[in-house]
Amino acid sequence: MGRIGSPTGHLVTADSEGDRDGEVTRVADFTARLEMTPESTRFVRDEPIAREAYDRLADAYAARVEDKAHNAYYDRPAVLSLLPSLHGKRVLDAGCGPGIYTAWLAERGAHVLGLDVSARMLEHAERRLQGRAAFRLADLGQPLDFLPASEFDLVVSGLAFDHVRDWGRLFVELFRVLRDPAHIVFSVAHPFDEYYDHHPSGSYFDLERVEMVFDWKAFGVRVSVPYYRRSLGAMLDPLLAAGFRLERLLEPRPTQEFRIRDPDDYAKLMRQPGFICVRATKDSTGSQRTSSGHDGE
Repeated sequence: MGRIGSPTGHLVTADSEGDRDGEVTRVADFTARLEMTPESTRFVRDEPIAREAYDRLADAYAARVEDKAHNAYYDRPAVLSLLPSLHGKRVLDAGCGPGIYTAWLAERGAHVLGLDVSARMLEHAERRLQGRAAFRLADLGQPLDFLPASEFDLVVSGLAFDHVRDWGRLFVELFRVLRDPAHIVFSVAHPFDEYYDHHPSGSYFDLERVEMVFDWKAFGVRVSVPYYRRSLGAMLDPLLAAGFRLERLLEPRPTQEFRIRDPDDYAKLMRQPGFICVRATKDSTGSQRTSSGHDGE
C-alpha cells in the first residue's frame, strides 16, 4: 500500500533564515502531534469501494487534473471561491488525490495535511508538494482516530465524499477534528444531475451505489469508479446533525476556459449544475447567538 506511517514533509513559506527556522519548528510540532496513532489504527481497515479504481487511475488523472475541464474550470474555481483566509491556518485536505488543492493551499501559507485512500495518488501528491505538506493514507469512511480533536481550522474536500457511504460518521469525525470556530468546504456530484441524468432508475430518495466509467484512450485507461448517489436531504441532514451550521450552498457554472475545451458540456452546465459546493461552519458562539435570537421572539 505504500507509505502508511506517520505524516511527512514540512511547509516553509518564510523568507528570512530566522523566520524559516521558526516555521520549520511550527510545522514539525504540527506533524508530531499526528504521530500519536496507535499502530493498530495506521492501516485502512475495510476495503474502500474506490481504492483499487483510483490506484489504477492515478497516473492518468495526475497527468490531466491541472487542466481537465471539469476539475480546473468548474470544480476548483467554485470551491476556492468559498474558502476563508488561509495564511497560518491548519487545513485538512480530505481526499487530496494528486495534491492539486494541497499545493494551492500550501502556496498561500496554510499548513496542510492531505488524506487519501489511494497510495498511488499520494505518491503523486508527495512528488508535487516536495515536502511542503504532510500526507497520510486514510479511508474517510472509517473513524479518523489518528487525528487529535480540535486540530484544524479548515477542512477542504473536492469531489471525494461521494465515495463514502456513511456521511453521519464522516461529518461527526470532521466536526471533532476542527477547532471552534472553523469551516468545512466541500464539493460533490449534484444530486439532481446524478439521479435524473445518470441513474434515473429506482427512487431519488434512496442511497444507491453506482459507477462512473473513465475512458481515457490517450492514456490507455478505462476504469469503472464506484461511488454513492444520494438525495440533497441525505447530504445536508448529517452535516447539520453533526453540529455544523450551513453558510453557503453553491451550484456553480463553468468558466469561459471550460467553454473553449468542452463546448458541449459547457452548454449543458450553463443550463443545469453537475456539481454542488457547500460551506459550513463549526461555531458554538454563532449557534448560541442564533438560539438566543429565537428565544427572544
